[in-house]
Amino acid sequence: MATAAEAPPSGSTRVVPEGFSVRTEGKASILQSGNDVFFNPAQYFIAQRELEIESGAARKLFNKVRNAGVASKDAVPPKAGEGIRVLEGLAASGLRAIRYATELEGVREVVANDLDPAVVESMKRNIEFNGGVAAQKVSTSVGDARLVCLNNMGLFDAVDLDPYGSPAKLLDSAVQAVAEGGLLLVTATDMAVLCGNNGEACYSKYGSYPLHKPYCHEMALRILLASLEQHAARYKRHIKPVLCLSIDFYIRIFVRVYTSAAEVKNTGTRLGYVWQSTGCDSFYWQRVGRRIVKGSGGNVKYMPGSGPAVPQVCPESGSGFNMGGPYWAEPLHDPAWVAGLLAQVRRDKDSLPAFGKLHSLLTAVSEELEDVPLYFSLHDVCKTIKTMPPRANVFRSALVNAGYRVSGTHANPLGIKTDAPWDVVWDVMRCWVRDHPGKAPAAGSSAEKILSREPQLKADFSRAQQAMSQARSKGVARFLPNPEANWGPKPRHRPVKQQRQQSEEQHDAADQEQQQQDGVLDAAGDSTVTAAAEVEQQDGGAATEQEAAGKAGDVGEVVGGDPMDTDAAAGGQQVAEPAPA
Repeated sequence: MATAAEAPPSGSTRVVPEGFSVRTEGKASILQSGNDVFFNPAQYFIAQRELEIESGAARKLFNKVRNAGVASKDAVPPKAGEGIRVLEGLAASGLRAIRYATELEGVREVVANDLDPAVVESMKRNIEFNGGVAAQKVSTSVGDARLVCLNNMGLFDAVDLDPYGSPAKLLDSAVQAVAEGGLLLVTATDMAVLCGNNGEACYSKYGSYPLHKPYCHEMALRILLASLEQHAARYKRHIKPVLCLSIDFYIRIFVRVYTSAAEVKNTGTRLGYVWQSTGCDSFYWQRVGRRIVKGSGGNVKYMPGSGPAVPQVCPESGSGFNMGGPYWAEPLHDPAWVAGLLAQVRRDKDSLPAFGKLHSLLTAVSEELEDVPLYFSLHDVCKTIKTMPPRANVFRSALVNAGYRVSGTHANPLGIKTDAPWDVVWDVMRCWVRDHPGKAPAAGSSAEKILSREPQLKADFSRAQQAMSQARSKGVARFLPNPEANWGPKPRHRPVKQQRQQSEEQHDAADQEQQQQDGVLDAAGDSTVTAAAEVEQQDGGAATEQEAAGKAGDVGEVVGGDPMDTDAAAGGQQVAEPAPA
């Protein structure tokens, strides 16, 4: 199995140009001047495709899926020793591309592309600054990432897209550029859109309608996966997620891409709609399509999803429903892949600058119920029925004692995943409220309707070992605080040339504004001369200098100047006195 590349000799001296600062992540460093390139230390580096190829695991997996009819018969398996090609479509500073080249020996070539020529020049400077392996393996490209993908269809073992905002425009071309069984890594930071604040924008970009509920961060992952799956299906391809993460202010997905016309028929069965009660936290899934196996011969027939999935009104609160989707309804992670990645992270602990955050995140992922889509917040459930929440372990124990599975979620510290139906969840809460009564709910409210029903289940709140987080019992952190103040998205990059141009534009605008003000004052000066001439004509040429100044003072009040200052009213210019009669 390939190992991380050796660090360059520490004795080498690198000169930092004047006006630049050095930012370091892992074994790579970049030069930065102001915000000339986009840099954000929150975007973590995860890639192990080359490890799979060099160990032979990728070939075994390829043969397995091809024998199962999941991969195309014409596809070529990856070969050990040849190295892998990586495309970073929006490389910005080139930091991640340099890390791919310097930290993974199995990488043959990294293509670092960006649309902005000024950014690519900065990228070249960073590659030269790192030298060594980075200079040998990283090549730069200027252009639209979509064209790079379409000109290299099926040639990249890993395609990494990390745009500032939405990746929606890039998905169609990206799924065509990935080699058979290769990895596609996509980041999205437009969380306001994906989490339901702008539902119409989400539908236009991703083809899914979001629901603004506590599970919105996992829903964002499922919206992006559903969109990617549908783009891939147009080219007889499909995806298999291996790791999908909601991290702070963005989401990051890792999927394999395969080609199989037969498997594409299952696309509808992997997607689903969600019916969300408008009066409580209950939600229900409905698949877009069905796969029916008939007879002993295993004949398969594909049909539309059956319905309706919900009654006319919510059985708990009596309210209506909102429908969102379609979303990805299959698992978000590959447990074996996550376990292998966790082992690798622990082994390379000393060389990972973000080990704490990465380890806690993967630990939380490893404990999730993989076959339970979406979660609910215990605090929001208690808010609905106006009661104080029980401790999470107490509530989870009640579900386990009732015969159901339960887990947390990496996307929300308060989130709970369970395969228990909603009537069981509400019965547990009814038993809790009965044992811990509080203020009576308002008449006609959803809380009153929910609590007025007698529970069909007698909840057992005694401690259940299966309800406890194994990581928590071992003292392993799962949710760490932000590493620094003002943790969040950084501004979009502004190249030095653009900053200089903006400064010049601001200076020109200031000059233009000053010229306009001078024009107003010049017009006032002309009015002063006219006023003096009128005085001369009315008095038969006997107007005195004081009379002319009096007229000018009236004009000065109109333009905002000092009525006693004829120079100010005339824009700083002396007013010519009328010639004597």
